[in-house]
Amino acid sequence: MREQFPFFAAHPELTYLDSAATSQKPQAVLAALHDYYVEDNANVHRGLYQLAYATTEKYEAVRQQIAAHIHAARPEEIVYTRSTTDGLNLVAASFGPVVVRPGDEILVSGAEHHSNFIPWQQLAERTGATFVIAPVQADGNTDAAQVAQLISSRTKIVALASVTNVAGGAVAIRPLADRVHANGGFMVVDGAQQIAHLPVDVQAMGADFFAFSGHKMYGPTGIGTLYGRYDLLEKMPPVQFGGEMIDTVMDQDTTWAEVPLKFEAGTPNIAGVIGLGAAFDFMATLDLAAVRAHEQALVARLRTGLAAIDGIQLYGDEASIGIVSFNLTGVHPHDVATILDEAQVAVRAGHHCAQPLMARLGVPATVRASVGVYNNEADIDRLIAAVQSARRVFDAVI
Repeated sequence: MREQFPFFAAHPELTYLDSAATSQKPQAVLAALHDYYVEDNANVHRGLYQLAYATTEKYEAVRQQIAAHIHAARPEEIVYTRSTTDGLNLVAASFGPVVVRPGDEILVSGAEHHSNFIPWQQLAERTGATFVIAPVQADGNTDAAQVAQLISSRTKIVALASVTNVAGGAVAIRPLADRVHANGGFMVVDGAQQIAHLPVDVQAMGADFFAFSGHKMYGPTGIGTLYGRYDLLEKMPPVQFGGEMIDTVMDQDTTWAEVPLKFEAGTPNIAGVIGLGAAFDFMATLDLAAVRAHEQALVARLRTGLAAIDGIQLYGDEASIGIVSFNLTGVHPHDVATILDEAQVAVRAGHHCAQPLMARLGVPATVRASVGVYNNEADIDRLIAAVQSARRVFDAVI
């Protein structure tokens, strides 16, 4: 598996444990990007020549591919975006004002990434709705029971990550979706941390919207997907205007293209879409159950090794989806990450775009290690040894 990723041949000395931020890319994805620019470079939905037609067909075939992978009802429910953040902002900016009124409630968890927190906070401020934040568990994960208790007849939108990005906990979305639907509300899901690790069935989970990014599932940066139920997408106005998203433009009026094109103004990231299709092809070669077992074993090994080090505070649990966040007592997470970097171990340290969660945990930041299909036990052992070294270094200083 590791040999399919040229990055590791280029950096044989590096242990890369930051896939929750961005994954490395297999050769198949890099080749698809290269081939597009060398052999297929033409704009889509525009040119009246053979190459443009062929490129458009490939571009739209990826939409069908994504719909099949996540079990959307039809490819028109797939909107190309720049990222998970872009998709969630589109829902908040377009769908939010259609359904949210003064006195309604918008419910999120205190464990949300900023991209699934701030858009709803701002929508509540603009519409006069109440922004409700569910408590988190002590380990930093979403407390689904608390979310369920807070869903009321006034709850118009529940917005949650299906896998949290700091503690890595999976959230059972369907019971919460059923509860909010029974009250006439809607379920918005941040799937950024789920897409590379677990199967996705948007209909089975009851998601009205589901957003994810290509670069977290072995695809290119700058490309993402928003799934939305077709009947809801039809009700939503576009929020960007320009080429391709129109039907007819007159001096005093404009009509829009059909879903999903009305949300895709301008020349799109064609290469990104082609690369995303190659990433889904790569994902199709994986046994996700085997991947889950492998990554779970790595998480358990890491948690066990870290727990044996004095002064370690762990977040999440052994069921965490590819993520282990931790702190070393008395040492700032940025300093820990610097020591690890000197040992050629790459991890993330900071608030992980989750400052409300950090406030609830009572820390400024955490160190986060996250795995992908290319990681192995040697990577885990090297990280543990580097943290042990950091402990000795800072003990000597203190």
